[in-house]
Amino acid sequence: MKQALLWAAAGTGFTFAMTALGAALVFFMRRKTGKTMQRICLGFAAGVMIAASVWSLLIPAIEEAEAAGQIGWIPAAGGFLLGVGLLLGLDGLLPHLHTGAAKAEGLPSSFRRTTLLVLAVTLHNIPEGMAVGLSFARAAQHNGEAGMLAAAGALALGIGIQNFPEGAAVSLPLKQEGLKSSRAFLCGALSGIVEPIFGVLVVLLAAQLEPLMPWLLSAAAGAMLYVVVEELIPEAHLGEHSHPGTLGVMAGFLVMMILDVALG
Repeated sequence: MKQALLWAAAGTGFTFAMTALGAALVFFMRRKTGKTMQRICLGFAAGVMIAASVWSLLIPAIEEAEAAGQIGWIPAAGGFLLGVGLLLGLDGLLPHLHTGAAKAEGLPSSFRRTTLLVLAVTLHNIPEGMAVGLSFARAAQHNGEAGMLAAAGALALGIGIQNFPEGAAVSLPLKQEGLKSSRAFLCGALSGIVEPIFGVLVVLLAAQLEPLMPWLLSAAAGAMLYVVVEELIPEAHLGEHSHPGTLGVMAGFLVMMILDVALG
């Protein structure tokens, strides 16, 4: 388990660092970011998460279940629904506000608008941390099998790449809301701190519930796809033209698919 924790901490530490690096753009960009670029970035993140859900989570979950003599689709479907239910519950409970929205979602709160904006991104970073942590936990359970370890690394790399524009997508609007650059950067960076936290937590859970690994992998996939359909794709297609968001999705999917197949 120690090895799995170290791998998960390194992988999710990298994705968190990429979020912070993206948030640091707030110190260099002086003018307001264009809506087209925001849509491309949101679409790219959605494409990465769709591909990761299939190649890095659902397919390995089915393979794990079948290797254990189970019917592959049952834990895949069951875990998927659990992941959707988890994010649906968090979405309904955690107060948050999406960029461009006038009304906050979740339970009523007295949080500031800036806090609600950060919580919106923090919410969908949770399944990303779970996915990376579980991928490294699976590799550790198979004694660091090279292919699985490479696949986990590819997933961390893909999530990290899409976290870079995501970090900027948090810090830049916060600066436009009136925050100082340093505070906007801090909020943007901290929106990704849940990734190493949840990445390590799911490794600890997987160590205690090793036979349920297919269910856990599928749950992470369901949680990620909930975020994609509920938040990322709708926000990527706001406005008169949807092509930038659509092309962003295609690019993100392609990049994550190539990373997983080439490195895995």
